[in-house]
Amino acid sequence: MNIILFGPPGAGKGTQSKYLVKKLNCFQISTGDMLRDEIEKDSEIGKKITDNMNEGKFVNDDIVNNLIKNILFDPLKKDKLIFDGYPRSLSQAKNLDLLLESSKQKIDFIFFLNVNKDTIIKRIEKRKILERRSDDNTNTILKRYDTYMQTTSPVLDFYSKNPNFYEIDGTLEIDKITSKINDILKV
Repeated sequence: MNIILFGPPGAGKGTQSKYLVKKLNCFQISTGDMLRDEIEKDSEIGKKITDNMNEGKFVNDDIVNNLIKNILFDPLKKDKLIFDGYPRSLSQAKNLDLLLESSKQKIDFIFFLNVNKDTIIKRIEKRKILERRSDDNTNTILKRYDTYMQTTSPVLDFYSKNPNFYEIDGTLEIDKITSKINDILKV
């Protein structure tokens, strides 16, 4: 089973992805984690990523698409993917469709965790204290939220027409969101 979880930064995608990975014995594909790994390695890609993030921009689609392609063609991960925060742009969504088709896979469920800006700020401030994540600067997050909303609107339109698309109120408590997802998945 392949699932897409998307929503603004701080919507709870990572939390729900980690739960689904355990529940369904799948692999979490977090572009955020993959990008943070590149930054940690201090690679050339990592430096480009850092520049983009500091400016509140999304990372170049080519970088992200290449990282995703390697995962999709891994036979151990076939039909066992939880996409956490990917795709973020229409070009990424179209690229994912092409990659899925060429790897003979499909997306079974698409979940949009819809969260307002106030909730995001509260969550990010809490996460900053608990996890000490370097990318959780409130001003940067607000820029990323605004960019996300602009960039992802076409992605939302692209997927919302699908019968396997579900919008979930991301302001709910974690366990309530999990319960809604379980009900939809029938697990």
